[in-house]
Amino acid sequence: MSSNKKNKSYPKEFKEEAVTLVTEQGYSVPEGVKSLGVAVSLLYNWKARFEKEPS
Repeated sequence: MSSNKKNKSYPKEFKEEAVTLVTEQGYSVPEGVKSLGVAVSLLYNWKARFEKEPS
């Protein structure tokens, strides 16, 4: 059984901007998701990943 659903790849810059919306510009994750058109789990994952990276 195969699935027609493809995983979309986003550039690192897009992910960084998405996380910035939530962490620095005051958007909630649901607001950011609505604005960007990505899945809630993606934005939470990106946020967690960027928070773990050293500055």
